[in-house]
Amino acid sequence: MNREIIFSALFERFKGIAGFITVSRRLKHWDDVPSTEQPALFQTQKSEVVSTVPGLNSVSDLQVDVYLYARTSGDPSSSPATILNPLVDAIFTALKPDPISNKQTLGGLVQHCWIEGSIETDEGVLGDQGVAIIPIVIKAV
Repeated sequence: MNREIIFSALFERFKGIAGFITVSRRLKHWDDVPSTEQPALFQTQKSEVVSTVPGLNSVSDLQVDVYLYARTSGDPSSSPATILNPLVDAIFTALKPDPISNKQTLGGLVQHCWIEGSIETDEGVLGDQGVAIIPIVIKAV
């Protein structure tokens, strides 16, 4: 397993999604991302859970968070959620499993890659900044 190749392959999937102005593996706080640089996507490595069975290879669950930012630039009639929702859908599409194997292998690099857990969102209820954090798990040997 080569972690950097795996994380890079995942990031390449996200770089190809239309609609993002900023795409980076270096997380910035939304206050540090001007509206002219949003919508924005940031991929972060979160943790790694390793399982080992004696006599077999270790299996790692690499955990990633994808942060999405969208700002409506002060338009009181527009909700950032209307920008965020299609972008969240695009992340799901980018990780859609192969219809035959029902797995997303990132081009054969991993056993499977999927979205799992609670997607944290703030749709900008109290302002013009929206945020979504999407948890992803990558099972690699």
